[in-house]
Amino acid sequence: MHTCSMPLVQVRDVPQSTVDGLKARAVERGLTLTAYLRAELDQLAARPTHAEMIERLQGRDRRGGPTTSDTVAEIRRLRDSS
Repeated sequence: MHTCSMPLVQVRDVPQSTVDGLKARAVERGLTLTAYLRAELDQLAARPTHAEMIERLQGRDRRGGPTTSDTVAEIRRLRDSS
């Protein structure tokens, strides 16, 4: 990672309560606010998009799993037992 070529990201109009909460989380982890936000942004960027998730799910082998009717029956059973 080359720090000299990294772009600057700026977020405006963040409520003070949000900043305070983020600072508290950073302190809990022993990080600066910048380091904490960078780590959180890295995790956010690494998450698959909805399109990627759909593609992954469509490619899964569903043989041997529960049928749609089994799933519906289980949902109804759980809902009715609550």
